[in-house]
Amino acid sequence: MPRRLATLLASTLMLIALLIAGVLIPVPYSEMSPGPTVNTLGDHDGAPVLQISGRRTYQPTGHLNMTTVRVTGPDYRMNAFEAFIGWLGHDSTVVPHKTLYPEGQTAEQADQENAEEFSQSQESAKVAALGQLHIPVASQTVVASVMKDKPADGKLHAGDVIKAVDGKPVRTYGDVAKLVTRHKPGEQTVFTVVPAKVAAAAEKQGKRPAGGQKQVALTTTKADNGRAVVGIQAGVDHIFPFPIDIKLADVGGPSAGLMFALGIVDKLTSGNMTGGKFVAGTGTIDDKGRVGPIGGISMKTVGARAKGAQFFLTPKENCAAAAKDTPEGLTLVKVGTIGDAVKALDKISTGHTAGLPSCSPAGRS
Repeated sequence: MPRRLATLLASTLMLIALLIAGVLIPVPYSEMSPGPTVNTLGDHDGAPVLQISGRRTYQPTGHLNMTTVRVTGPDYRMNAFEAFIGWLGHDSTVVPHKTLYPEGQTAEQADQENAEEFSQSQESAKVAALGQLHIPVASQTVVASVMKDKPADGKLHAGDVIKAVDGKPVRTYGDVAKLVTRHKPGEQTVFTVVPAKVAAAAEKQGKRPAGGQKQVALTTTKADNGRAVVGIQAGVDHIFPFPIDIKLADVGGPSAGLMFALGIVDKLTSGNMTGGKFVAGTGTIDDKGRVGPIGGISMKTVGARAKGAQFFLTPKENCAAAAKDTPEGLTLVKVGTIGDAVKALDKISTGHTAGLPSCSPAGRS
């Protein structure tokens, strides 16, 4: 066999072997790509995303789109060939698997975590929106979760309203741990609670539960740090003055909080906050209206622009990363609070965009 032909054959066989290895060998990476974007002012699957009753609402035009990122599942293992293609692509990115999924996390655990974060983001969005509009929201301390095989298991339940511990009123969720840890492990503590069903019935009417209290005696046990515990996690439950429902399936995580909050504000305010413009954005939000960073910012800007967004509300901590590869025709607007976002929308709606706080790459002002 001529040397040139032998060399060509050997090279071809090696290339085939590399391609086979690339397809068969898994690598510890996951892929992120632009996901769906949904207008919080509009409908999704035939129903309004934001449903508000018991209060006058308006039908604003324009877009306040929340954005998402598609990710490969926790059980999916990319091969080397897929990772290589992902690295070359502009509309996807490849990241270490552990960046998205902690070691040992199952698909069910990931789904549960995303669902819980999404639910909490909705509650915080409602509180932040009403706070922006100076509409008071009441709150109460509740049992957020009960640990299995601990003293409270079967005696207290998620959603129970905690009124007092050992007769001392509970005003914030932090009071619960303080009062319980006054005891030594093995001592008894008494919780005064309103059962979850009674509390839920009152909450539907926008009221605190007025009766139905009961006392539950629990014997404390010893935690890893040596302190007395009963095996619950206390949390905060908000009582809204009128019903606000967010209807959006197959979405998880906390990053839509800002856009939900702005959608609520717009629906409760006359006029159009966007001036009919197409505004998209992202960001977590807390009860105080503070906007926090999210993951996958570059994929969200790509997805938003592809749908027609002109402006993108960007958490200030994500600004530098987003500005490195901004899609053409998309203006990044830096926000740190819901108040910043409302002010930015006022400039966008009136066309005074020269004064918008913009995002810049790291190292630039």
